[in-house]
Amino acid sequence: MGIIIHGGNGRSCAMRAIAEAKKGQFEEAEKLVEESSEEINKAHRIQTDLIQAEARGDGTEISLLMVHAQDHLMNAMTVRDLSIEIIDLTKKTIHL
Repeated sequence: MGIIIHGGNGRSCAMRAIAEAKKGQFEEAEKLVEESSEEINKAHRIQTDLIQAEARGDGTEISLLMVHAQDHLMNAMTVRDLSIEIIDLTKKTIHL
């Protein structure tokens, strides 16, 4: 559940960062991207712990919930990465 919670928080922060950039609030947008990264890093640490446990022989059951968690994290990472690019493009467009 931690992967889903932190991944969702990371995605939400990234989406809010885009909204702030659209309003020209780039300082707030950058802050939200940083928050997004922090949340995604928390989810990634949980994921890494699960991978390390499996490597030790303490496997985790592959369930629909685990698949959903992985999907949630990957989507959050993609949205965060795209938010960085969108913010950069928005800054350049405003300064034309």
